[in-house]
Amino acid sequence: MITILQYKLELTTQGRGLINITDEIANYVAQTNVAMGLCHIFIHHTSASLTLCENADPLVQRDLEAFMERLIPDGDPLYQHNDEGPDDMPSHIRSVLTQSFLMLPITNYKLVLGTWQGIYLWEHRLHRHHRKLTITVQGS
Repeated sequence: MITILQYKLELTTQGRGLINITDEIANYVAQTNVAMGLCHIFIHHTSASLTLCENADPLVQRDLEAFMERLIPDGDPLYQHNDEGPDDMPSHIRSVLTQSFLMLPITNYKLVLGTWQGIYLWEHRLHRHHRKLTITVQGS
């Protein structure tokens, strides 16, 4: 029999940067009693995203942020959409270039990740924001 369960995750970010949400997602998957299946994680926003990233060295997250700052600078006069400030359009571009969802396998009742992989919410806005995610687990 196939089981489908959903969980809503809400958190407030502290501003631009990556937030490791691996443990919260893995704990939810473990509670679902799904032995084999899929975990789908969706973020309900257009100025934040999800990524699967190296979780051992925090310099990786810093370097990713530095790369995005160089690629998509805040306040560029090219952008016309700036209703919420100089980080408004850059945040949308960053979100489009990254991911709004992740799909991960579940095996033996556990989320399957590589040795150095972590699940991150990537906040692209400069200031704190309340973020909502939907986690859907399906399997048997």
